[in-house]
Amino acid sequence: MDQNTIEQGKQMGIVAYLTLLGTLIAFFTNQDKRNAFTTFHVRQALGLWLLFLAMGYVVGIFDDWNITYSWWIFFSVLFIYGIMGAISGKTNKIPLLGDLFQKLFKSIGQ
Repeated sequence: MDQNTIEQGKQMGIVAYLTLLGTLIAFFTNQDKRNAFTTFHVRQALGLWLLFLAMGYVVGIFDDWNITYSWWIFFSVLFIYGIMGAISGKTNKIPLLGDLFQKLFKSIGQ
């Protein structure tokens, strides 16, 4: 990926991690003029947000603060990792899950 592509897609790559709404905004904004950097980060962020929501439901069943805090810390670290990659112009996959997200959402951006 060339530097021009990264610079053009950096803003929407960052927006993708901010909220689920941000992911949708980045996705639809990227539909007109496709940018590989934005597409990469939309896939990563979408996977994180969907997993966050699904696991949030499961964690809520336990009703235990230790589990809840661990869950928040885990996802905070992953979101920070992703957004720092977007800010620095890198396409680092989310640890443990990034490859899965890229495969699951490969239809995004094609």
